[in-house]
Amino acid sequence: MRRILLKIAYDGTAYVGWQTQPNGTSIEEVVTAALRKLLKEDVTLYGCSRTDSGVHADGNLAVFDTESRIPGDKFKFALNEFLPPDVVVRESEEVAPDYHPRKMNSVKTYEYRILNSKIPLPKERNYAYFYYYDLDAEKMDRAAKVLLGEHDFKSFCSIRTSVEDTVRRIYTSEVTRDGDFITYRVSGSGFLYNMVRIIAGTLVKIGAGLLPEESMTEILEARDRAAAGPMAPAMGLTLKSIVPETALPEEEIESGKHWAYEIDYRSLPEGKIRILRSDEDDYARLLLRLTKRVSRNGALYIHVQDGTGRLYDGRKADYFTFRAEESGSFVTVDERKLSGASAGEEEDDATLPGE
Repeated sequence: MRRILLKIAYDGTAYVGWQTQPNGTSIEEVVTAALRKLLKEDVTLYGCSRTDSGVHADGNLAVFDTESRIPGDKFKFALNEFLPPDVVVRESEEVAPDYHPRKMNSVKTYEYRILNSKIPLPKERNYAYFYYYDLDAEKMDRAAKVLLGEHDFKSFCSIRTSVEDTVRRIYTSEVTRDGDFITYRVSGSGFLYNMVRIIAGTLVKIGAGLLPEESMTEILEARDRAAAGPMAPAMGLTLKSIVPETALPEEEIESGKHWAYEIDYRSLPEGKIRILRSDEDDYARLLLRLTKRVSRNGALYIHVQDGTGRLYDGRKADYFTFRAEESGSFVTVDERKLSGASAGEEEDDATLPGE
């Protein structure tokens, strides 16, 4: 059995999103049907990012397993013969049998386009949000910069999400104008449900002068969906790329308003976490988030030093148990890993082959 990775681009206008649903045709459904026609196998496709109805993509990723002997780089040519013109496989390659596109560390990049003019352009009706009133792109850009770094993005998350931990790290957050077009570009380690569209809707309110630019900080700190602006329409959003991180940093250092920590990967398979400070309400989630991160990044043994004094022998967090050592630090035992199970992120509700 071989595993093949696809990079897929699509115009999402006619689809209900990536994930198969009973109320319409999805990208996942169309690509799966094409694979089954090509291979004459009962193929199952596993996508990396589940884009919403009407959202576009230039580079979503997906994998499938097959007995076919078609060379990995030739699948794109063969498969495109069976796909409609608004869905295209841009790249294909064979990957390791345990390669999981949702479980890898990656940087996702989205763009949201706004047509800011008095008159709409018909050819842009499915690819940009038409907004009549003048927008101040410079003010929007300054507000967007507030989101850089690691924050709790609960204010920018749909209330329908089931994710418990709403902390994400943003690497790029900028607004630019080119004539009548305003583009919000954002990249990060991951995104919550509807997060980019809610941020875009909030930035539009700021650009129109309906919210002060300083309100972005207040909205972020509120951790309340009601504090943010409306969700912008889907047609302006495109998933531009998903780029795997090929190498771990030697260490991660974070010092924000609500927590501070250090992670040391230089001794892998032993990982080291040092919690310097944390607000009371954030501590439990921070401990679990960091432990999961280090485990996912290859640590078989994890030592935690807690400068806040909250960690105690026998403490449990999800599927981890913390045990004291003579040195005063703590080592975590991943009970699911010991039983051979996978330690994935709880936001991924679909399973992948090999898990």
